[in-house]
Amino acid sequence: MKNNQSFIADIKQNLPSGLVVFLVALPLCLGIALASGAPPLSGIISGIIGGLVIGVLSNSNISVSGPAAGLAAIVLAGISDLGSFELFLVAGIIAGIIQLVLGFIRAGSISNYFPNNVIEGMLAGIGIIIILKQIPHAVGYDKDFEGNQKIFDGFNLSEYAANLGNALSPGAIIVTLVSLAILLTWDKVSVLKKLKMLPGALVAVVAGIALNELFKGTSLEIAKEHLVNLPVPQSAEDLKNLVTFPDFSGFTNPKVWILGATIAIVASIETLLCIEASDRMDVHKRITDTNLELKAQGIGNVVSSFIGGLPMTSVVVRSSANANAGATSKTSAIIHGVFMLICVLSIPFLLNKIPLATLAAVLLLVGYKLASPSKLKHFWEKGKYQFIPFIATLIAVVALDLLKGVALGIAFSIFYLLQGNMKRAYYYSREELEEADEIRIDLAEEVSFLNKAAIKKTLKNIEPNSKVIINATKTSYISDDILEMIEDFANVRAIEENIDVVLQGFKTSYKDYEADKHSHIKITHKRAI
Repeated sequence: MKNNQSFIADIKQNLPSGLVVFLVALPLCLGIALASGAPPLSGIISGIIGGLVIGVLSNSNISVSGPAAGLAAIVLAGISDLGSFELFLVAGIIAGIIQLVLGFIRAGSISNYFPNNVIEGMLAGIGIIIILKQIPHAVGYDKDFEGNQKIFDGFNLSEYAANLGNALSPGAIIVTLVSLAILLTWDKVSVLKKLKMLPGALVAVVAGIALNELFKGTSLEIAKEHLVNLPVPQSAEDLKNLVTFPDFSGFTNPKVWILGATIAIVASIETLLCIEASDRMDVHKRITDTNLELKAQGIGNVVSSFIGGLPMTSVVVRSSANANAGATSKTSAIIHGVFMLICVLSIPFLLNKIPLATLAAVLLLVGYKLASPSKLKHFWEKGKYQFIPFIATLIAVVALDLLKGVALGIAFSIFYLLQGNMKRAYYYSREELEEADEIRIDLAEEVSFLNKAAIKKTLKNIEPNSKVIINATKTSYISDDILEMIEDFANVRAIEENIDVVLQGFKTSYKDYEADKHSHIKITHKRAI
């Protein structure tokens, strides 16, 4: 009985967030299908599977899966290259199988190596993209499709501004402002905040529909192209014709296998990035099993492709909307899938009355929370080693795309890591003695070839007639390069320049690393302690 009560309570708690995600996901699914050159319903099918299949199998509490804008270019090129959507679906099946294999070989652990500042930079970059992409919808100018996330792909700022100025829709602007007012005040009014089953986003959507109905026949009426556009089947036969099945002859086509492998790799990386981001957005800071997530994504992609759906990933925009709407468990993602299935089958005509301006208002707030000025300030205060990878990721995600942005951010992080590692390989201090300077060099636990330049510079700057203590007491590994350099210094230059070298804690060999199992140090003329 207790389990039943907790299950019902979980549904009640996550119903509002599931509804919000459904409202956000619906136009995204349609837009990405359009961007991919695929049938409109393929994006909806992918969204439904993302909620009902991946939502059930995954143990992520916040992330939501569905068709991904990051895959749109690959899908578009793939369909064009193969010549048919039916052949492309076979590539989706292959991608899902590869993801299953990646899950079983525990490839999900790669996500542990994504730095937090890079993940936060990715989220902030996506937030800016969301805002830039929603401004046209908010003012009633929808030249570009909803799902595209490449801002500067043929982007012209002056053309963008001119088109916005020439194509403003007063009705859309009013709907956007009213929706924003509702969304901003709904959770701040104590009486309204208690209405958990009536989220502000739903109220904003209803208000948007009502306003546009009032505007009908006037200059404020929002044009049809600025409303949700979902295919409306008139009969069971129409619905059947909207679903596409794979052409299994594609399994003998090498191009299909190459495309499937490409989709699997890109989709898996995007999913792992989103999972890391989603876990950071989880107020309870729960950790998702990334290997299980890859398996869930694999099964989801196989099922989706079998019934004519697009390949999918865990998606940041929907996951962000889910977290901001108060989701507490994966039930929210499942509910969004249920809503999508029911509404597509029963009331598509009602959904087609929703102004895109209302949905833009929801996403503008999501974008602002992801890219808030406080986040930039936070990383600025942490110093350049945290801020530069963060801001580099942000800029590259906006200017290029998600994967290139993250790659650049990780490159900066690795650069600073190596730089820091070089500096931290040892610590040296100099003390004034009565007769000579004493220099003490304390080596770190691990000293690799990366530290060669820094140690070499230090040894080079040691003056003749000095005393040098090189302490390796705490060192478990020293590379051959470093050992040879210390040998040369102690056996040759130290003798020639009357430098007193004292070695402390050096082992006769370093066998902890297979590659250096024969490493040892041979000092012939100087003292070893």
